[in-house]
Amino acid sequence: MPVLFVGHGSPMNGILDNEFSQYWSKLAQEIPTPKAVLCISAHWLTHGTHITAMDFPRTIHDFGGFPKDLFDVDYPAPGDSLLAAATKSLIEKTDVVLDNDWGLDHGTWSIVRHMYPNADVPVLQLSIDYNKSAKYHYELAAELSKLREHGVLIMGSGNMVHNLRIMDFSKMNDTESYGFDWANDLNQVFKNKIADGDHSSLINYDSLHEAARLAIPTPDHYYPLIYTLGLQSKDDEASFFNDKAVAGSITMTSVRFG
Repeated sequence: MPVLFVGHGSPMNGILDNEFSQYWSKLAQEIPTPKAVLCISAHWLTHGTHITAMDFPRTIHDFGGFPKDLFDVDYPAPGDSLLAAATKSLIEKTDVVLDNDWGLDHGTWSIVRHMYPNADVPVLQLSIDYNKSAKYHYELAAELSKLREHGVLIMGSGNMVHNLRIMDFSKMNDTESYGFDWANDLNQVFKNKIADGDHSSLINYDSLHEAARLAIPTPDHYYPLIYTLGLQSKDDEASFFNDKAVAGSITMTSVRFG
């Protein structure tokens, strides 16, 4: 299976028929149907690493101030307790907790409900240990590579450039790409480094560009990209999609590896 990093942006993308969600639907038609999806979402931060292990994960509405239609979404995809246990056994870097409390947050369901609208593909989430470095997550991700060989689609869900504090909300619904100069510049640097396979520079993102602290004020939305880099094999070419800036300080730029 390929590996995906998906810029998820606003939770509203989970119910809107727009250019982003349309591509997610199209992408599902272009790749083999997976046996399961394992998502590393920017919205599940934990002490230690957890994986959802319940048979039917709940749909989590982890946001506020949005229309009722968004809160009404229920995405009833099954889980896979056997896959959760198998994933735990693959990871030697830490003792993974089999979690029966979390579910699917909007970093996951807002994308996969467009890809697999019948909710007939099992979906699991792997949490991000927020106490660890980018290098740690990169190395942990590499231990998951065998899952690709067994038909599991691994997806990181976040945003390369993600600064909600300085968004220009007046541009939120622009149809044209709108990014601040620094966001556009750094997004191009990200793309160049990804295309060149320069993982080291992306792991050490603080020194990558003078705008890195603006683009990544906290690493929660960036770490899912690090997971996908850790899963990239030497034969995987990177291709970009949904390459657009939104509201000045968010980029939806997404990557398919393989």
